[in-house]
Amino acid sequence: VNKSYDALIVGGGVMGCSIQYNLAERGMTRTLLLEKDVLGSGSTSRSQAILRMHYSNPETAMMAWESLKIFRNFEEITGVSSGYKKTGYLLAVPQHYRTPMLENLQMQQRLGIDVNEVDSRFVQDLGLNAYPEEAESYAWEPLSGFADPYSVTLGYANRSREFDCEIQVESKVKGINIDRDKVVGVRTADGDVDSDKVVVAAGPWSAPLLKELGLDFAIETVRHQVFLLDRGEAPANRIPIIGDVSLNFSARPDIGNVIMVGVGEDEVVGPDEYNQSVDTDMLVKTQADLARRIPGLLDASFVGGWSGLFTVTPDWHPILSSIEGIKGLYVAIGFSGHGFKLSPMIGQVMSEIILGEQSKSVDVSSLGANRFKEGQLMKSRYDMQVLA
Repeated sequence: VNKSYDALIVGGGVMGCSIQYNLAERGMTRTLLLEKDVLGSGSTSRSQAILRMHYSNPETAMMAWESLKIFRNFEEITGVSSGYKKTGYLLAVPQHYRTPMLENLQMQQRLGIDVNEVDSRFVQDLGLNAYPEEAESYAWEPLSGFADPYSVTLGYANRSREFDCEIQVESKVKGINIDRDKVVGVRTADGDVDSDKVVVAAGPWSAPLLKELGLDFAIETVRHQVFLLDRGEAPANRIPIIGDVSLNFSARPDIGNVIMVGVGEDEVVGPDEYNQSVDTDMLVKTQADLARRIPGLLDASFVGGWSGLFTVTPDWHPILSSIEGIKGLYVAIGFSGHGFKLSPMIGQVMSEIILGEQSKSVDVSSLGANRFKEGQLMKSRYDMQVLA
């Protein structure tokens, strides 16, 4: 006999787990989350896990700001620490982007976000002789930092289980069942599971499921490389997180004296057959770029790395909405390399949408699925699209 649920969540990364937990908090506990592998094994496991608020649009800036508050208090909420470490976030943009940067800062400040423009003296005072000869403009977020994606995913999953929600790993969803333009459940290797609500939050594996239903949002999966560089004796905790628009990299401190550097977002690949290691030529370029900004890192040694996936929409913003024409189908997809930092609020706004409420936490109506065919794409003030 098929078991029936109030909602099915497809995908056991940080998004799916956040959505299930937030539904439970709002009273919907008869839910089942289906994950094809183990929890957090997809894009979540390969995230740089940077928490920053700098965006070109208030929707994403506000979600990042409210999410940061949750990351900082995550243990009180779930019983598990998020691993939040406050480092500060330094944004460096070329001079011709100073005006757009200031417009972003003014927007963020209106939302109550703690951020300011800073000068080169401030940057020098951070230590490491950073940006010694570069004529850049800078913004500083003192509360930004990073967290642990796996801990956050498990924290949400554990709390969901305490609400008696169900989670099934190693259970691949093969398709979504529709009857007369309404969702009726999903197909798995073990049979059908019934529900009149299905939430697709399967990261890079979302698009094939949706294409079966005739839904194509022009989502691409692109490879993003992450390098671990050891600085030797220099204290890595003096390095803040850096977002460099000119050279298109992000860097953050990691364990000990290791720096984690993320680069590249233009090689389109398949989610199940791509090079999960890193490229030597990109490593050489990354080391040179980093040393140009922080000369003391010229001799940093490569100690490891990996490649993960960005699931990218045409405007580098996620799709958070119900699907017109298929009652009961919801998507939280296309996070374009900046999803983890938004994940607590994604869970909140999606739970509000699924439960039929107007989204009260943050207005995400501009992130609907119809915006592409209507020509209402979100805009960024920078070429570095991950800053959205």
